[in-house]
Amino acid sequence: MKKHILIVDDDPEILESIREYIELSGYSAHTAPGAEEALEFLKTNHADVIISDIMMKGMDGLKLIESVKDEYDIGIIIMTGFVGEYTYEEVIRKGADDFIYKPAKLEELVLRLQKVIRQRELEQERNQLIRDLKKLAIVDELTQLYNSRHFYELLSSEVYRFNRYQRPLSLLMMDIDHFKIYNDTYGHLEGDRILSDIGGMIKKSLRAMDTAYRYGGEEFMVILPETGAKEAVTVAERIHSEISNIKNDVLRSGSVTMSSGVTEYAYGETIYNFIRRVDKAMYVSKKNGRNMISILLAESVA
Repeated sequence: MKKHILIVDDDPEILESIREYIELSGYSAHTAPGAEEALEFLKTNHADVIISDIMMKGMDGLKLIESVKDEYDIGIIIMTGFVGEYTYEEVIRKGADDFIYKPAKLEELVLRLQKVIRQRELEQERNQLIRDLKKLAIVDELTQLYNSRHFYELLSSEVYRFNRYQRPLSLLMMDIDHFKIYNDTYGHLEGDRILSDIGGMIKKSLRAMDTAYRYGGEEFMVILPETGAKEAVTVAERIHSEISNIKNDVLRSGSVTMSSGVTEYAYGETIYNFIRRVDKAMYVSKKNGRNMISILLAESVA
């Protein structure tokens, strides 16, 4: 795909000669006779790199750098014929990617352009890699839910927010019933498929403010801000309904089921007690026959 280059200069001859050479070099070239016109162009058009003179009528090239950098992610090469008035360091500090003195050989200008484009591509690849690594650090690859490490980080933030603003906060813990039987019968690849499907169904069942986690092997957690225990049960019921659509030939019910526990945070309690209580609620469901949702509140814990 051709890169789009915007050339800005109030000298029509220079503007046209650079445009022609840029296009002959394989780029898509656009022109603007001043900084104001360049900014108007960018409102409705894309540019990968701007090549601009400094001294122009109206807004100069340095002001153009500031305006562009405030609004767009675009490379900038600055040109000037006033050798003694501007330094390389000054222009680069303003935000330009390169600086060249006029009269510049067009071959050199294209080489500078190629260098800026490559540097920006490397920077974009690096930034994407950093984003990917950050995501890997907090997301479970199989289910695409957050992992347990991120669960503790976010739960700490939500508990802090609760203790400050006294807004309800609930936890939902779910465990797949008889998952070991399924894994032993069909193998881990088929078990992974079930986990992946469940991860997608849990995400589908939540509001934007809720967050879901793969807490352990076949255990899942959901943090429910601004939600009391009764509302959390409604969320759990919605998830159970979605998951019941996953068919399972091994289990007597013919479908995948979950045992779930719900609890609501009590002011001042530790995170450990909060998690321990939802874990107990989930095991109440296991003990009472599985495929159910149990609530255990703070006053119910001995």
